[in-house]
Amino acid sequence: MAAFIALLARVWEFLARRVDGYLMVAALAIVGVGMVTLFSASDQNAARVTSQAAALGLALVLMWIVANVPSQQLLRAALPLYALGVLLLCAVAVGGTVVNGSRRWLTLGVGRFQPSELMKIALPLMLAWYFQNHESRIGVRDFLVASVLIAVPVWLIKREPDLGTALMIGASGFYVLYLAGLSWKIIVGLAASASAAAPLIWTHLHDYQKERILTFVDPARDPLGAGYHSTQASIALGSGGIVGKGWLNGTQTHLDFLPERHTDFIFAVFGEEFGLIGNAVLLILYLLLIARAFVITMNASTMFARLLSGAITLMFFTYAFVNMAMVSGLLPIVGVPLPLISFGGTALVSLFIGLGILMNVQANRKLVKT
Repeated sequence: MAAFIALLARVWEFLARRVDGYLMVAALAIVGVGMVTLFSASDQNAARVTSQAAALGLALVLMWIVANVPSQQLLRAALPLYALGVLLLCAVAVGGTVVNGSRRWLTLGVGRFQPSELMKIALPLMLAWYFQNHESRIGVRDFLVASVLIAVPVWLIKREPDLGTALMIGASGFYVLYLAGLSWKIIVGLAASASAAAPLIWTHLHDYQKERILTFVDPARDPLGAGYHSTQASIALGSGGIVGKGWLNGTQTHLDFLPERHTDFIFAVFGEEFGLIGNAVLLILYLLLIARAFVITMNASTMFARLLSGAITLMFFTYAFVNMAMVSGLLPIVGVPLPLISFGGTALVSLFIGLGILMNVQANRKLVKT
């Protein structure tokens, strides 16, 4: 018996090696909230929850592998992974699977894979590798090259069309530029240029994207059409009150008023059933995860690690903020899932790989310090 316990202890020590406990607990707590909410949002569809649980198992394995690979392997993987991501996005454009009018997936026999999710990791990794190689002489030319590296996948994703994911991935690339030292004067200039080009950008938007923006400005202009999603989400959140209606008791959810309730609008399901108190607990969990990630970023030992972990941290924050603001009516509907909670196996895997990178950065910081 003692030998068996000792064996279990050694196995646990091996599995827990280089796994950051703070990140792990916060992430699994959020995923647990997601599983409970998904069961309700999918009308108690056990198969959908099982599918998400299977994706979680794969995600944890990949997270552990990434956390334990030598940091030099992450550097070497940057260029091949970015090239693979761009090739897969091109494959989507040529022969991707169309769902709900959008060509965003590749069918791989056992299921569908969304290559844009790969870019959540591949783009920051590529940019961090590039700036690491030019650390001693970063100049305007390097930022221009990096901008091209960002523009290629963003354009390919935008034409699927998937404007929300394109904007989020573009933001993750911008975070690397900012952390690498991009001047505030340039940032302000770019913002002013984007504002001036707004009329031109408007002409290139799809009709449904224009409707979403117009509905955000005036939600009552089309309550049964373009404004339906936002209206129903607001009703669900508001009707939850302080303590919520209780698990599986959300009327907007189970009377089928709330659309896309297991993906983009799952936060509305959670808010209706668990109320303001539940929302506050979820916010605290996200803040704990992001705060820990910021601490890891600040203690990173190399420029590559700092840029990469910083971009991943800000990406988590941006996805959570944009989704919650979108569902709450504070931002236009852009189709951004709630990280670690919304249904989607590819997204879950990519986010846990991001956590694995953060754990890798933290582990290597300890090795350098000692």
